[in-house]
Amino acid sequence: MMKNIPGRYVRRRVISCGVILTAVLLFMTDYALSEVKKCTGQTVYVPIYSHIYSGDREHPFLLAATLSIRNTDPDQPITVTEIDYYDSDGKLLKKYLQKHLTLNPMASTRIVIKESDKSGGSGANFIVKWESKNKVTEPVIESIMIGTQVQQGISFTSRGQVIREID
Repeated sequence: MMKNIPGRYVRRRVISCGVILTAVLLFMTDYALSEVKKCTGQTVYVPIYSHIYSGDREHPFLLAATLSIRNTDPDQPITVTEIDYYDSDGKLLKKYLQKHLTLNPMASTRIVIKESDKSGGSGANFIVKWESKNKVTEPVIESIMIGTQVQQGISFTSRGQVIREID
């Protein structure tokens, strides 16, 4: 025995299904059309926080920071040509590379700033430059900060921002 379903209910269900179907199709179309971005080099700005502030008195909370550079291309190496560390005022503190560093496919490297190193300040950053002979997938360049004091701990990440690109 079938119940008599009001027309208004049916219209709502049809509209709801239509909205959901449209959203799914838009997502799938966008996903299908998106290509993996490839290039031959970039200059990347990466924020690093050697400390952050807490409390009303802006008490510094010291952090260890790791710069992570990961070659995401499964077939081609990349060459890291510069890793420069700057303080909050934009002053160059240290050049970490004496010679170019090749990262094989799927390889990674890191630079660690010790928790006790406050020289960079809360606005420190790295400038990382990399290049490749062939177009490759963009590497993941990010920072990871972690700190513990007494019974309190904090950790977070920050992604690098491309500021120049080589086609």
